[in-house]
Amino acid sequence: MRVISIINQKGGVGKTTTALNVGHALALAGHRVLLIDLDPQAHLTDCLGLHAYEGDGVDTVLIDGGRVEDNSLALRDNLRLLPAGPRLGLFESENRTARGVARGWKLERAISAVADGGYEFVLIDCPPSAGLLTMNALMASSERMIPVASDYLSLHGLSRLMPILDHVDQTLKRSTQKWVVLTRFQRQRRLAREVRQKLYDYFPHSLMPTAIRENVSLAESPSYGQTIFEYKKRSYGAYDYLSLARNLLHSEVCESQPDAALCEASGGG
Repeated sequence: MRVISIINQKGGVGKTTTALNVGHALALAGHRVLLIDLDPQAHLTDCLGLHAYEGDGVDTVLIDGGRVEDNSLALRDNLRLLPAGPRLGLFESENRTARGVARGWKLERAISAVADGGYEFVLIDCPPSAGLLTMNALMASSERMIPVASDYLSLHGLSRLMPILDHVDQTLKRSTQKWVVLTRFQRQRRLAREVRQKLYDYFPHSLMPTAIRENVSLAESPSYGQTIFEYKKRSYGAYDYLSLARNLLHSEVCESQPDAALCEASGGG
């Protein structure tokens, strides 16, 4: 079972969009997937059609010790969601006392309890901040996927995030794979190409071959409670996220200069 935190402290980089559509792409390929909405804003929950959700979810798991299977929902074939739940923000606001440190492992224990449940992938949509919820995600996962938009502010944010992730790895005395995903990519823009080149230069063992192109359908689909594959399956967005899911399945990173490694990001329709 691969447990992957999808994380970036900068907003607007496509974090929730990536969690949603990579998760559904894997499910469509026949892999059993659990999505966890760990953001109190509940964007992932909302994107799957559960608007203003007031039921039990990951908040019940973290606060009350509930079971993942009892509080998650089967929303698509091979795809379950552990929703955010209305009390999730209360967990985040806990003081960082000794008791609070212990709470950093709560999600890890809950996920470990379903290790024999048939899930092949657990994707955790993290909040855009460093706090107790994010720490739970980092402690529970052995891989991190980091969406980065095609601009310099996002690149700068990544340069600040990577040392934090490395520090967590050192503290936990373990190594985690970090996947960098370029989003909102427009190949005709020089800035986007420069950002991609710098990502390759700085993180050659982390940058994934597929870049997610700017695509209006990706922005529209959440308002219908649909993934990109349900909303417009022949769009660039659908093509790119299928390609990204294949990269993830095969643990692929760029092995050549970005212009040669654009791969699927230059195709589609």
